[in-house]
Amino acid sequence: MSKRWAIILAVCGLVVGWALEPVVAAKGKGGVKQPVLTEAESRDLLFLREEEKLAHDVYATLHAEYGRRIFENISESESRHMEAVLGLLGTYGLDDPALDFGLFANEELQTLFDALVASGLGSELDALMAGALIEEVDIEDLAEAMARTDKADILNVYTNLVAGSENHLRAFVRNIEAITGESYTAQVLPQEEVDAILGR
Repeated sequence: MSKRWAIILAVCGLVVGWALEPVVAAKGKGGVKQPVLTEAESRDLLFLREEEKLAHDVYATLHAEYGRRIFENISESESRHMEAVLGLLGTYGLDDPALDFGLFANEELQTLFDALVASGLGSELDALMAGALIEEVDIEDLAEAMARTDKADILNVYTNLVAGSENHLRAFVRNIEAITGESYTAQVLPQEEVDAILGR
């Protein structure tokens, strides 16, 4: 998991403690042996399932507030991302941590959801900036998770999720720059990496 979320929380003036129990798949339904994950792989899958849900729930909330098509479109994409990770949870015999809309088993993500929604409800620009922030952190977290696995099916899903997050970031930046008239400044990732994603 990325250390950046902790930095973001500190900037927001929030203090969060969290623990995520590692889960290693052993047997699935009917006693069928499941492929075994490392503790890091299990933690990453569980975390990313909820991180994708966070993105979906934030965007759906912001769409309800502002009615901007970008939030509706990307929230629908995030639903597909959630399903992709859910498929991996099923493959490896992990229980789905996802709860109802706006609720998270991971306390850190719950606090982040609340903070991002509060920030996004400040203005349409704030909402777009919150979206860009989510996508930057998703890209970073996925890169870190990819470095902790060698399983082809997991890497394939993560690669697709990164591509989706890069597309989302480009969409948010276009809208941000249309409002500000200024070049987007990276919030988490190195500016050079963001510029490369943006094709600059």
